[in-house]
Amino acid sequence: MTRLRDLPDPDHMPALDPTYLSSQSALGLGPNDHPPRILLLYGSLRDRSFSRLCVEEAARLLRFMGCETRIFDPSDLPLTDQVDGDDHPAVHELREHAMWSEGMVWSSPERHGQISGIMKLQIDHLPLNMGGMRPTQGRTLAGGSQSFNAVNTLRLLGRWMRMITIPNQSSVAKAFMEFDENGRMKPSSYYDRIVDVMEELVRFTVLTRAHADQLVDRYSERKASGVPIDAANDLSAIAIRSA
Repeated sequence: MTRLRDLPDPDHMPALDPTYLSSQSALGLGPNDHPPRILLLYGSLRDRSFSRLCVEEAARLLRFMGCETRIFDPSDLPLTDQVDGDDHPAVHELREHAMWSEGMVWSSPERHGQISGIMKLQIDHLPLNMGGMRPTQGRTLAGGSQSFNAVNTLRLLGRWMRMITIPNQSSVAKAFMEFDENGRMKPSSYYDRIVDVMEELVRFTVLTRAHADQLVDRYSERKASGVPIDAANDLSAIAIRSA
């Protein structure tokens, strides 16, 4: 069983004017040896979930810009601590997709001025450290919701999870008015903002993915692990010796 959702009409983007969006948005920013890998999470289980529909629009745009995307379906994800040791197939699969990813998109509805429980549950199932591997650290993140209260929470959580949270962000007010009967987003400034955010996510992912390990390398973790700096290869030490 796979918990990845199929993306309907992946190449059909009626609200996009491709005249103004390059399919190589990150050209020249970093190695382009493989497509950027983006995991998309949404925070509602309704049949007509607007956070999921926004994620699907985002996935189509990311595919247009050369990314490989996966949309995780959280419908059978247990509560944290509900299963001993979080030993549940949905938890294992979510973590595997997180390890696969180089960047993420989080899309949540607003519930009582904040992100939904389903959205928070998925984030809570992603540990900072998992057997020496880090499923979120160093990955890029773009977040969106119906309000900036929820968006700001997603950004805060992303930083807490040691992710590279991109500068741009998006909210879709009254999302129920922004989609047609087929679940496709209508042309609007809200849609254009999603395009902006996905374009920026692709660029930051390509720019940082080759350097993610170095960007999040920490003194405290090196000290705790007993891994000293290699003075022969440390650029700052070399510069001091040369001065």
